[in-house]
Amino acid sequence: MVFTIGSMREMRQHRTTVRGAVRAAALSGVRAGRRRSHTALCGTVAEYTGRCGWAVVPGARAVRGGGACSCGRDGCPLPGAHPLDPAAELPPGADLELAERLWERMPGASVLLPTGRSFDVIDVAEAPGRRALDRLERMGLRLGPVLLTPTGRAQFFVAPGAAAELPHLLYRMGWDDARLDLRCLGRGEHVTAPPSDFAGLGPVRWLREPRQDGERQPPEARLLLGTLAYVSHRARVHA
Repeated sequence: MVFTIGSMREMRQHRTTVRGAVRAAALSGVRAGRRRSHTALCGTVAEYTGRCGWAVVPGARAVRGGGACSCGRDGCPLPGAHPLDPAAELPPGADLELAERLWERMPGASVLLPTGRSFDVIDVAEAPGRRALDRLERMGLRLGPVLLTPTGRAQFFVAPGAAAELPHLLYRMGWDDARLDLRCLGRGEHVTAPPSDFAGLGPVRWLREPRQDGERQPPEARLLLGTLAYVSHRARVHA
């Protein structure tokens, strides 16, 4: 077979056209995938603000495996685990349109929930937290959501004010002198919520998902604290 200069030129042009079409299709697929991901994230944010009645704050992200923070500060003390702009907040009741508008301003931001308002959070190690959740469910107690972090922590949502009351509650229950791997997050702090990852270390998941509007009010900390303190103490003793 004999190829003329013209036919060779046409073949090269055809290959270039095909490669360009493939690249354009790939880029279009990436853009479509990002758009779907953006829409899904904003839909989840709107559920938190609307169905759950929580405020939501766009948060910083960290590179995979932990490291540099997207806020750009050298030596950031909380890489990937703090608000990008504390003033940029969606209030309870904000709809999907407001969520999309805010995340378009801060693309790639993580989803943070401020504690100390609609809820506080009791934070314990994952294994004792799982055992405590099983016990509390068997007892038939009303429970709130529970988060599971990639750092091996279980975070129980309780009524706001628990952080300030925690020392007194532990004292009344006889746990004030025990070295418990247990703390409470309250006003001025945040937790990372799905579908975001935590500090570049992996995704945050729900161990117990938020339920319908009837469970908007989380339980009083005193109803859970005895069980959480007991399982935390047992875990330390048998470590």
